Amino acid sequence: MNATTTQPHSASPSSTFATAPPMIKLTDIEKVYQTKTIETVALNRVNLSINKGEFVSVMGPSGCGKSTLLSIIGLLDEPTGGLLELDGRPVKSYSDKELAHLRNQKIGFVFQSYHLINDLSVLDNVELPLLYRAGVGGKERRQRAHAALDKVGLSARTTHFPSQLSGGQRQRVAIARALAGRPEIILADEPTGNLDSVMGEEIMDLLLTLNREEGTTIVMVTHDEHQALKTERLIRFFDGSQVQ
Repeated sequence: MNATTTQPHSASPSSTFATAPPMIKLTDIEKVYQTKTIETVALNRVNLSINKGEFVSVMGPSGCGKSTLLSIIGLLDEPTGGLLELDGRPVKSYSDKELAHLRNQKIGFVFQSYHLINDLSVLDNVELPLLYRAGVGGKERRQRAHAALDKVGLSARTTHFPSQLSGGQRQRVAIARALAGRPEIILADEPTGNLDSVMGEEIMDLLLTLNREEGTTIVMVTHDEHQALKTERLIRFFDGSQVQ
C-alpha cells in the first residue's frame, strides 16, 4: 500500500501552487536491474506527487531504492516501467538534447560525498557546472558563484581549497554549486550523512531556509529521522515500495 506521513510545516510555499500540476509526478514507476542469473527490483510501482515548493524527505534501509528514486527524478536513470512527469509533461516526450537541457537548467544535485575537485578553489568548484550552461559568460559565472557562496555563508572562503575546509563547509560549497545554476529542484542524497550532529543541523537549517524563503522544491534522501521530521512530508520505502 502506498502511503505518506505528512508533517506540520508553517507557511508552506506549496499551498500557493495547490491548483497547479505537480512539479514531479511518478505513476507506477518501476526499476528492475537484470543480469543473466538474477533480477533485482529496485523500485516497485511507485506513485508519488510533489508540488512546487515542497520539501519532501525519503527514508528507508540501505538498498530499498531511495537513491534509485532520486536518480530517476533527476533524469540520470530511466525507469523500466511507469510514467515520470515534470510540470505536467511526460519526460519520455523529451529528446535526449531536451533532457540534458532540462537536467542542466532545472535540477541541482547535492551528494553525501560532496564531489568537489581538490585542485580547484572553492569559487572555481562552484562555477564549474556553469561552464556547460549555454549563454552564461565568464562574468556572469563569477557573479553567480559569488552570490551562491554568499548565500551559504562562505563568501570569505572563495580562494580556499576543499582540503582547507571542514566537512560542513565542503557541503556548503556543494550546495552553493547546486544553487549557482538557479535550479527549481534540489535533489539531496544523504546531505548530512558524513557530518557530525552540529554540522548536520547547520546544513539542514540551510536547506530549510532555501525551501521556505525561495520556494525551492527539495527531495532529500536521509537515514536521520530527526532531520526528516523537519521537512514538510516524510515518505518511507522498504524493498523498493512505499510503505506506512
